[in-house]
Amino acid sequence: MKIRVGVFFGGKSVEHEVSIISALQACGSIDKKKYEVIPVYLTKNNEMYVGEKIGEIGAYKNIPALLKASRRVVLVNDGGKAQLCLTPAKKFGSSVYSVIDVAFPIVHGTNVEDGAFQGFLQTVGVPYVGCDVLSSAVGMDKYVMKAVFKDNGIPVLDAVTLHISDFAADEEASKQGIKDRIGYPLIVKPINLGSSVGISIAHNDEQLSEALDTAFTFASKLLIEPAIKNLKEVNCSVCGDYATAHASECEEPVSADEILSYKDKYISGGKSGGKNGGMASLKRKIPAGITDEQRDTIRSLAVKAFKCLGASGTSRIDFMIDKDSGEIYLNEINTIPGSLAFYLWEPVGVKYTQLLDEMISLALKRERENKALTFSFDSNILENFTGGKLGSKGGKL
Repeated sequence: MKIRVGVFFGGKSVEHEVSIISALQACGSIDKKKYEVIPVYLTKNNEMYVGEKIGEIGAYKNIPALLKASRRVVLVNDGGKAQLCLTPAKKFGSSVYSVIDVAFPIVHGTNVEDGAFQGFLQTVGVPYVGCDVLSSAVGMDKYVMKAVFKDNGIPVLDAVTLHISDFAADEEASKQGIKDRIGYPLIVKPINLGSSVGISIAHNDEQLSEALDTAFTFASKLLIEPAIKNLKEVNCSVCGDYATAHASECEEPVSADEILSYKDKYISGGKSGGKNGGMASLKRKIPAGITDEQRDTIRSLAVKAFKCLGASGTSRIDFMIDKDSGEIYLNEINTIPGSLAFYLWEPVGVKYTQLLDEMISLALKRERENKALTFSFDSNILENFTGGKLGSKGGKL
């Protein structure tokens, strides 16, 4: 019997459209002899839809028409089985659209990649591919992520954070504090977004004001760090879990400006072809134009970062090389990277179908390990409870 894989994508995120591309690329590459694929589209209100056209990329040119031709479902656990059930329920007959054995979230950004959706899947009780709740949340928060990596001896740039309430209380003091701590040039980022959304570089006061205004459009908390003047960006993917993990080839993305933008990743690159666009069609050098020593260092740091975060599945870890000093810094981890970074695995002999198979196998392995754990134990606390106010240990006050 085939393993039924529910591929979830879209969601309430500024990276909604990118998720659709990534997921449908994966749906087309999963081994159909081994797996039955059920595409599940999450609207920008996080409503779930299924249907014949949900897996067709062309249908997303007119999403209202797509939804009209599809069926809304909810994910529930009934008797230990994860079911996609039609809503509203049918008056007669079963409302179960499908039962899934494992969920494969291919979602990007806040509300879906940051542990929120993973927590929902865990609560429902369905095994899922990729990072768990904690590693997803830490990987999405750029400041917490830096703190974890720094504590594990992984080189990262210093940074400061700024909350919108502090900025609103005293804009000038906030900007002066940034200049005193970081100095120009600097980069302003929403603290919990990916795909380069809302990121700007500032060389002076006017650009700093513009960068802060732009970033606060997308997040209430920002991260500000130094901008490396003579920068080379290098990315590396890692696949595995806490026990074993291995690194892909390194790439050097090519940007049209000082920093790699959303347009570079998904619009300009998409014009050149690739497998249905997405990160796969970004202009890049593979392998990256770096020395063997730099390649070894980056691949080793990528695996270390992946494992110390407790990641699982496939992540892409982005690095920065200061070409003036030769220093290497870890920039960030993408726990569900665009296109699942399959283009980094093909150069080392791992086909996309193999990569997807390994990711699903890791999810099922984690489920087997979790089932061996004890999450409850018998007690007689309620049996002896007779009412009244409770103390700290459950007795009467």
